Amino acid sequence: MAKGRYRPYGTSRGGNRRNRLIAIVLMVLIAGMVVSIQLRKKKASSPPPAPEEIPVVSLSEITPVPAESAQAGALEVSPADKGEAEPSVSPSSEEKSAGSLSAEAAAADASASPEVRALIEQAVEARKAGKIIRSRDLLNEALKMPMSEVLRDEIKRQLSLLAERWLFSREVLEGDTLTVWYQVKPGDLLVKISNQYKVPHEILMQINHISKPEALQAGQTIKVIRGPFHAVISRSRFTLDLYLQEQYIKTYKIGLGIPGRDTPTGLWRVKANDKLIRPTWTDPDTGRRYAADDPDYPLGSRWIGLEGLEGEAMGRTGFAIHGTKEPETIGTRSSRGCIRLFNGDVIELYNLLYGGQSLVRVED
Repeated sequence: MAKGRYRPYGTSRGGNRRNRLIAIVLMVLIAGMVVSIQLRKKKASSPPPAPEEIPVVSLSEITPVPAESAQAGALEVSPADKGEAEPSVSPSSEEKSAGSLSAEAAAADASASPEVRALIEQAVEARKAGKIIRSRDLLNEALKMPMSEVLRDEIKRQLSLLAERWLFSREVLEGDTLTVWYQVKPGDLLVKISNQYKVPHEILMQINHISKPEALQAGQTIKVIRGPFHAVISRSRFTLDLYLQEQYIKTYKIGLGIPGRDTPTGLWRVKANDKLIRPTWTDPDTGRRYAADDPDYPLGSRWIGLEGLEGEAMGRTGFAIHGTKEPETIGTRSSRGCIRLFNGDVIELYNLLYGGQSLVRVED
């Protein structure tokens, strides 16, 4: 054949080169498939990621926590309280994720009586068994007994954590007498139901995820709270403790009256028609009138008017629980005698205290 004549299948050298390229490509593809299969197998056999652990806390580090940072947890009693040797193993991830603490709450506190220690131990066991209401009731009973403020604060903290589960959730837990299910009847209004149970309708909307009162429907089953809520204020500690009937719920940090205009001690009641959202207010000293949109408006987001019933409070008016535009004054004596809260806290309290029924006791 003449040199340079057209060859339809190419030379043998070109064919060998093409075959080698095809072989290389096939080998790369096969290797990629093998690696991919192995990665999928490894991923499938790997354990799921562990839940975020709650750090172990020692009793000396425990202080009352703000309400907004509360998470579910349970008070842990050390083996020393039970007369046992300290175990060498650390708490499991499951125990930590459940919120248990290794703090030697009763043993480390010299004032804890055997009765208090026994109640705490029973509460811990009930919490581990999932008996939230039993644990709550035992801790609340312990709270009525003499103990140090450190231990009292820790028990209160644990009760507030439990309240996130039994009170502020959509659940009604077994054995609870403070929350119940209610089936809405034809003609029922949310405000009518709230008046029946002596709690504001706002809290019923919150726990039942009701967007507006008109959204309530006959036949619907909702969770209701058997009120009323009450409050106890400590002037020396700048705290407001919230109770549902006699059950402790949580603690709020507050501001109080300046020296010479002290917040009067004694028993107060939330006025029936004096719970207001950013009302117009007149300064009794200067006569200046403040509208809610005034940049100097001092009352914050809510006003809960009070009327005096007993003690220094007897017959006193013009006092209230309200928010503030000066959050840095919480924890200080800075008001004209009223009780100040952070704006978020006073909204929450506004949704819990019931006009004409909720009592507020101010103590030294």
